[in-house]
Amino acid sequence: MRLGYFTMPLHPAHRPPAVTLQEDREAIILADRLGFHDAFVGEHLTEPSENVSNSFIFLATLIHQTQSIRLATGTSNLSHSHPVLIAAHAAMFDHLARGRFIFGVSPGALPSDAEALGLLSEDRNRLFAEAIDVILAIWEGEVPYDIDLPGNRFKVTTASTRNAAIGRGAMYKPYQKPRPEIVGTVVAPGSKGVIAMGERDFHPLSANFLLSQYLASHWSNYAEGKRRAGQAADPADWRIARTIFVADSEDTARRYALEDSAGPYRYYWDLLLRKMLISKRHMIFKTRPEQDDRELTTDYMVDRLVICGTPDRVAEQILALREEAGDFGEIVYAGMDWVDPALAKRSMELMAEKVMPQVNAAIGPPARQDAA
Repeated sequence: MRLGYFTMPLHPAHRPPAVTLQEDREAIILADRLGFHDAFVGEHLTEPSENVSNSFIFLATLIHQTQSIRLATGTSNLSHSHPVLIAAHAAMFDHLARGRFIFGVSPGALPSDAEALGLLSEDRNRLFAEAIDVILAIWEGEVPYDIDLPGNRFKVTTASTRNAAIGRGAMYKPYQKPRPEIVGTVVAPGSKGVIAMGERDFHPLSANFLLSQYLASHWSNYAEGKRRAGQAADPADWRIARTIFVADSEDTARRYALEDSAGPYRYYWDLLLRKMLISKRHMIFKTRPEQDDRELTTDYMVDRLVICGTPDRVAEQILALREEAGDFGEIVYAGMDWVDPALAKRSMELMAEKVMPQVNAAIGPPARQDAA
């Protein structure tokens, strides 16, 4: 099992972005040193607590500060820009990173972002589907493109202005052939979008927001999509993100991750719960549809959605998660604000150096590739 990193990020709004952006960079530089496989970085425009407004720009600052970690948009919100811009920027980034790039994509879920862009009344899922079709058509096509897909609002050509003699009218293709790995973050239980991911060989990343009881639905839908494409689903392609804190003692782990009202974990889940309640998306936190909203408290959230403890205890919980969800290829460690930088860094060190060796020793080598 690989170890990955994901950060929204989510910081107290009073902290200066100049400080938190450097903190987020430092976390990924540390992840690279510790051997994490990849690092996904989210983006939003209109929530100061989520300080990265463009994941490409942020990740570009890390290309020459890291050695092997794959740098991933987590995600690039495809409804926010014309697909020609995204196709060109993603391909250029892939060249700058010499292939250490994963293209994480989503429609863009934040309503205030959509309002600021004049998209609040638009079907952003449809915009996303149209955009990704055009991006792939650009990468797969040749000058002058002439992309005019049925029902798609985006028409792309350089036919009337192309000048082959001076190289005008062509666009970058990605460094990776035929394209970078494409990953979609999945939040909803039973998401049907995962079926489409399987059909198109995009890879799912199950969000750390989701209760573990629903994770298996993501795999079954992804496998269904692969079956429709005539292929077998490979568990190595499935990532599961979890909120994790590892400490040298159980007391420290419980205090920092579960009990301390000033700690980053209670802050994260309290704010995320309030955001989801406002947007009416809090059903993802319920163990049953009829569950009373009043049961959704910060204690409820951290008890169910935080894995914490000593390395032995965290390894046990990850293996139990694998028993519940099924085999998967990567556990993705969710980054938090660094209220205590020493504890935050130590947690990442213990995760990489103590927890993952135990997990992989227990799992053994990959044993199956199936569509079940």
